[in-house]
Amino acid sequence: MASYSDILYSINDVGVATIVINRADRLNAFTGHTIDEISSALIASDQNTKVGVIVLTGAGSRAFCVGGDIDWEADGGLEGLDWELGKLIARLRKPVIAKVDGYAIGGGNHLAYFCDFTIASKESIFGQNGPRVGSPAGGYVVAHLAGIIGHKRAREMWMLCRKYNANQALEWGLVNSVVERDDLDREVAKWCEEIMSLSPTCLATIKRSFVQIMESSFSKNISDILLDVAPGYFDTGEQDEALLAFKEKRAPDFSPWRK
Repeated sequence: MASYSDILYSINDVGVATIVINRADRLNAFTGHTIDEISSALIASDQNTKVGVIVLTGAGSRAFCVGGDIDWEADGGLEGLDWELGKLIARLRKPVIAKVDGYAIGGGNHLAYFCDFTIASKESIFGQNGPRVGSPAGGYVVAHLAGIIGHKRAREMWMLCRKYNANQALEWGLVNSVVERDDLDREVAKWCEEIMSLSPTCLATIKRSFVQIMESSFSKNISDILLDVAPGYFDTGEQDEALLAFKEKRAPDFSPWRK
């Protein structure tokens, strides 16, 4: 089994692979290295004949994942980055469960909603943060949410950066089940047991069928859309203002970039 620094990876005796984003001191925010490690573990799980289901979660109880690490983004981590994790999860043969406890914000939120199932504790909070911190997203990463919760709610979530509690996420269809924090592991284990009792080939064909709905949007990614909407975005200073305002805990001033 490969050695990892940003994640914990294990496979139990009944065939459940668990990937833990192990950056609790950063609320499990990811860097490019974290993304590479998650991708590697997902592929390894999908290729392992002993694995029947994959659980993706975050270390600690404060956050599942709060998206991109602010310092990494400030150092240019987003430049040239195309979010492939969602596409990878969608195309895996094995079902993937997001076990969410705490914040699932920004990239953490869409990482969770690309999983086949999302099981959350009552303490969980969901939402997007991109327009608030100048972190652009586009293409299938954004569009897929409309297929889950509908266009109006998806636009609200992405454009307004509001936060939603677990019960509202359940009502909207963003998550499958909400339980007390102490019951979260037991609830996820129940879902894993049910999945493991089913035909793996049938599950794989069903997953691939859902992917067909998304295939047309896979052709457009954030780099393509940024080039079309805002060429040279990372040199304009708009993201710098957003990140600085976030660190200084003040409202950003986007007036110079309104067109």
